[in-house]
Amino acid sequence: MADRTPVITLLLENRKALFDYEIVERFEAGVVLTGAEVKSIRAKSANLRGAYVSIRRGEAWLVGWHISAYKQATQAVHDPKRDRKLLLKRRDITNLTAKQHERGMSIVPTEVYTKGSLIKIRIGLARGRKRHDKKQLLKERDINREAERAIKHGDYGE
Repeated sequence: MADRTPVITLLLENRKALFDYEIVERFEAGVVLTGAEVKSIRAKSANLRGAYVSIRRGEAWLVGWHISAYKQATQAVHDPKRDRKLLLKRRDITNLTAKQHERGMSIVPTEVYTKGSLIKIRIGLARGRKRHDKKQLLKERDINREAERAIKHGDYGE
């Protein structure tokens, strides 16, 4: 019997959000898009920087996601920064709302990927990092990079 797990391909990653925030919990959501927007995303002409999730009247909306106009589109051009509705389960929305208000957290998109033929977005309940936390993270990355480089080249500091 053939394996029916859908192929997952990463299209976009919000590295700035991963640096600025500590992701506490992650959720997978669908997103309502037009055909030209889907083509643009698959062509990787979209940017998640500065985007966030807002919950209004019991619905989740992705605000500030810039999707460039698709050059070969024949229909009217879409607004690149329009708010896009996220498709989440009701219990996930109430869970996110409660945690966001009780702890003062943000909801940010972390990555966009295809799952089979569908475009999905991973959002995260996030706590903002302080400046000293960001500096510590950069130091740790540098140390790890140097260690990897030393192991790769056989330079053990002798």
